[in-house]
Amino acid sequence: MPPHPDATAPRRRRWSALLPDLTPWRTSRDFRLMWLAGVITNFGSFLTFVALPVQLKDLTGSAVAVGAIGAVELVPLIVFGLYGGALADAFDRRVLIVAAEAAQGVLVGALLLNTLLPHPQVWPLYLAAAVSSALTGLQRPALDTIVPRIVPREQLAAAAALNALRWQVGAIAGPAVAGLVIAYAGLGWAYGADAATFAVSAVLGLGLRPSPAGHDAEPPSLRGIAEGARYAWHRKELLGTYAIDLAAMFFAYPAAILPFLADDLHARWSLGLMYAAGSVGSLLVSVTSGWTSRIRRHGRMVVLAAAGWGLATACAGWTRDVWVVLVFLAVAGGFDMISGVGRSTMWNETIPDALRGRLAGIELLSYSVGPTLGQVRSGGVAAISSARTSLWSGGLACVGAVALLATALPRLLAYESPAGDKVVPPAPEVPAAALD
Repeated sequence: MPPHPDATAPRRRRWSALLPDLTPWRTSRDFRLMWLAGVITNFGSFLTFVALPVQLKDLTGSAVAVGAIGAVELVPLIVFGLYGGALADAFDRRVLIVAAEAAQGVLVGALLLNTLLPHPQVWPLYLAAAVSSALTGLQRPALDTIVPRIVPREQLAAAAALNALRWQVGAIAGPAVAGLVIAYAGLGWAYGADAATFAVSAVLGLGLRPSPAGHDAEPPSLRGIAEGARYAWHRKELLGTYAIDLAAMFFAYPAAILPFLADDLHARWSLGLMYAAGSVGSLLVSVTSGWTSRIRRHGRMVVLAAAGWGLATACAGWTRDVWVVLVFLAVAGGFDMISGVGRSTMWNETIPDALRGRLAGIELLSYSVGPTLGQVRSGGVAAISSARTSLWSGGLACVGAVALLATALPRLLAYESPAGDKVVPPAPEVPAAALD
């Protein structure tokens, strides 16, 4: 006898509660355009993300040279990330987004031309990494701060999960395809495909509605950037999210050493899978992310997930079985996704619109400078020991750093999502010396 319909209803509700909340996609045309453009451009960007270190490894054979990608990206990211945040508060955010997409496409085209030379040069790879980092710094605050304008506050957690899902689609497909394209067609095809995706995403970006600055917005300035920094300093729960993400990425970001880890495990065929594994874990969390909309203790969510990221990375370094390594990299990616949803929700639901750009610039530094420096750290440790040692030691250091930061910043653990339409007001003006 088939079960009575009323008996299966609770089960259906439990399963549906795990599925992603698609409300932002259904109700916001601009969100749909941004989501589609992001899927396309992320796919292409991950082709270059894999191709660049592989090409450097082939040209130099040095783990330090590959890790140095992070070093050349660091200063442009800091300078243009902070300035990009100020620009996002002062200019039309749509214009910033589209212009940066077009410029990234031209840059990847230059990488393609270098690759087609009879003897490709090393210095254009570093120059491209630096310029791309600067463009990311200029664009990312505008991307982040436009979301609260096109999505209602009660949908921000769902939008964060869907944006992460968008990123993961490209992050899984891009590296997996990149490994095959590089192995069987060559680096030039990877760069060429990336340039094409930037062109398509720029066209989609032109379809967004204008997103101009407020009528009382001030031109970008050091004073304005300092105002945003003072606000972040007085919001210790926000400061905690920045610090924890910075520490997690610095100590446990593995991207630069994956080509060497694949060689160490005698499984070069697995390189594309290694780059994609973290995104597979993130995707599994995303497609069951309905529960994130019901979480209110986002500070605890961030802390626990960051510690899980470090522990899973350490476990990946302790094993010599490539399939077990892939599993732990996927688990780490799942924890990173959970942490990202918690951070994004805290930022978007409490930061005043007039400061969103500058705070997004600081946020960019927290989740981009960490991986950038992490590449230098992991490459350096791998050069004096091994890729596996670099993984497990960094993972354990991440767990320790997260524990110390959570203890030092109790307001992060105590944070609870504000009820209703409440928004945390800007911190009062304080002298710049208060930052010392």
